[in-house]
Amino acid sequence: MSDDEQQIRTLIEQWAAAVHTGDMDRVLADHAEDIVMFDVPPPQEGVRGIDAYRESWPGFFDWQASGATFDILELDVTAGSDVAYAYALLRCATRQQAAERPEVRLRLTVGLRKEHGRWVVAHEHHSFPDTSGDS
Repeated sequence: MSDDEQQIRTLIEQWAAAVHTGDMDRVLADHAEDIVMFDVPPPQEGVRGIDAYRESWPGFFDWQASGATFDILELDVTAGSDVAYAYALLRCATRQQAAERPEVRLRLTVGLRKEHGRWVVAHEHHSFPDTSGDS
């Protein structure tokens, strides 16, 4: 693993830990001012810019504080000299949800770029598989 890939792995792990604890400053750290995030809940066109990104988190933090998990299970990073991407599978569920559907994972894709010598997240995409047709 390259130094850049290790830096990005650490950045994402620290972000996930901050999401789990509801630490807004750490969630926002290392994110680009013009970030675009496509998330599970609306708006379907995504949130654009760091202010909109910040505003998207409080409801999730409230849900998370009820005892839900947000744990990285798998993380893969590929880095070039000035752009990188990562994908991950996370357990993101309440105790009841995890008991009922232990196989369901949150899918995360992150696009990063180097700004002034440091990696920043320029894009996040969160999704769950469609399990509505499962029996």
